[in-house]
Amino acid sequence: MNLYTETIKTLTISDLAAMKQAGEKISCLTAYDASFAALLDGVGIDVILVGDSLGMVIQGHSTTVPVTIDDMVYHSRNVAGARKRAFIVTDMPFASYATSAQAIRSAARLMQFGAAQMVKLEGAKIEIISQLVEQGIPVCSHLGLLPQSVNCIGGYKVQGRDSKQARSIIDDALKIEQAGAAMLVLECIPARLATEITNRLRIPVIGIGAGAACDGQVLVLYDMLDISVGTKPRFSKNFMMGAENIEDAVRRYHQAVKSIQFPGLEHNY
Repeated sequence: MNLYTETIKTLTISDLAAMKQAGEKISCLTAYDASFAALLDGVGIDVILVGDSLGMVIQGHSTTVPVTIDDMVYHSRNVAGARKRAFIVTDMPFASYATSAQAIRSAARLMQFGAAQMVKLEGAKIEIISQLVEQGIPVCSHLGLLPQSVNCIGGYKVQGRDSKQARSIIDDALKIEQAGAAMLVLECIPARLATEITNRLRIPVIGIGAGAACDGQVLVLYDMLDISVGTKPRFSKNFMMGAENIEDAVRRYHQAVKSIQFPGLEHNY
């Protein structure tokens, strides 16, 4: 029996908050199945995001919109069954949190049957965040580019470039923290804006296309392995280049985040 394996402690949101306070960067990647979850966990990835990006990289859709709550429960359960240390955040998919009552039902399913430790929702849904937290459901919010709203904004575009939009994102971030969210993801916003938000918030801020000053970084696993269908986003990097195998590529990513070698200036907006 491997005594080390038996005594591995699963990370909590308190551990991630302590990492922010200590200045240790948080590494995060998406995963959707047991095999990849075990690999990421073994390398030391801190947070596994069971993302609705599975709609694109697993199901072959052009957006995340078709993903259902049943899909998310299924994939979250598969990931949770294989990891030992990593903290699991699971996306609430499109139209699964239109009201507080619906959000509570959806989040309860993700935690009870999908074994999520935290649920992630897009936008400054202040009342819904407050209601979820009151029910004992940890919440991660998501600002900047919101993939579930691409049909409203006309595609995948950088957000927060003008002063009015930047101010709105800052205000939303502060309100989200006040509502009780325990983590925030910033996607596709200028690095300078992300730096200001990260410095002003007490909760961990995870960036994706938001610069190196965020408390941590997340990428879609298939993008950083260069196996996604279609064009890769500018903020991603092919970590398979020069790697011996997939595990080595994930380890290179983990080390690059921890040592603030990723993202570089070429990945910023």
